[in-house]
Amino acid sequence: MIEWSEPQQMIRDTVRKFVEAEIKPRIEELEHGDAPPYDVLRKMIRTFGMDELARQRFRHQIEKEKAGAGEERKPRADGGDSAALQIIPVIELCRFSPGLVAALGVSMGLTAASIMSKGTIAQKERWALPLLTLEKIGAWAITEPGSGSDAFGGMKSTARRDGDEYLLSGNKTFITNGPYADTIVFICKLDEPGVEPRNRKVLHFVLDRGMPGLTQSGRMRKMGLHSSPTGELFLQDVRAGRDRLLGESEEKAAKAGRAGAKDTFSMERSGVAAMALGIIERCLELSLSYSKTRVQFGRPIGEFQLIQEKIARMEVARMNVQNMVFRHIELVANGKSMTLAEASAMKLYSARAATEVAMEAVQLFGGNGYMAEYQVEQLARDAKVLQIYAGTDEIQISQIARSLLAS
Repeated sequence: MIEWSEPQQMIRDTVRKFVEAEIKPRIEELEHGDAPPYDVLRKMIRTFGMDELARQRFRHQIEKEKAGAGEERKPRADGGDSAALQIIPVIELCRFSPGLVAALGVSMGLTAASIMSKGTIAQKERWALPLLTLEKIGAWAITEPGSGSDAFGGMKSTARRDGDEYLLSGNKTFITNGPYADTIVFICKLDEPGVEPRNRKVLHFVLDRGMPGLTQSGRMRKMGLHSSPTGELFLQDVRAGRDRLLGESEEKAAKAGRAGAKDTFSMERSGVAAMALGIIERCLELSLSYSKTRVQFGRPIGEFQLIQEKIARMEVARMNVQNMVFRHIELVANGKSMTLAEASAMKLYSARAATEVAMEAVQLFGGNGYMAEYQVEQLARDAKVLQIYAGTDEIQISQIARSLLAS
């Protein structure tokens, strides 16, 4: 894939019109108000039939699994249109509100995908479909106050056996959708006396809002992604039956625990490139317009060579990140996926590119770029988190290097 096809461009233009009509006018409210973002996201999903498409795919997968036929990875006849259909809204939303993508992606993507990949048929039917249609809000809880990048090694949240059930305790932080989540995938370690804490089994449990012992904090204040609610989770002896353990078997769950989380990281990291592309495209668009109309020393600033260099570098970044997105779509179309190291490389480059482009846009706008009145200020704040979440730049570098050295 070397460019957007004509049908994909039509989809992009239609989504762009929706975003400019429904989301752009609400940026002030989404950025600085306390209203949850889910109503406008649900409207978008309904408008483009994404909810009905999710229902059809869900029914198809469940029917195949009940018939004993797993989902085979094979080339798609649509040439990647399905992947493009998922990525295009991400790009377009990120032109104005990257936080909406975080809220949407964690619920419909990470949380639902975790259940669909590791859960039993009964668990999928119980929890997954409402997440895939955004009827319910999901949260994927792995990060803890004391762990950060050492997600597994520093994990202190535990599951303690109590007869045929478990008692879950722990504290999770920086949880996207945490304050409003209806369904939570809670990742913790099995309490195994005599086993080193770092080596204990990693288990995934599905929890529901309102369970005794589960407390969801209010919204945390943060630098950017204001339209994405972030919070903390506090668990004190939350009782969970085996039906809430993803896979419903300790051995199966433990086997998939770390690997499953890494698969989720890989998916999340691939998605960062699409977010970065939306930010880069919008910053370039705004910078071009400003360079043509802003006059200094009697000339439009776009005539100055240093400004031209900034714009040229923005375009190089746009081309490179777009090509990464195209490669991802092409892989999906051929039934393939990136390795964790490849997804890490994609995230590392695109996150840095988006942050650099956004900061250069602020510089190009000068004092105006530092003011909230101009959108580049918001995009610069939002872009920075791409270098932090789903694994920091430093973690991406380590993952890439270790993979190369081991080959």
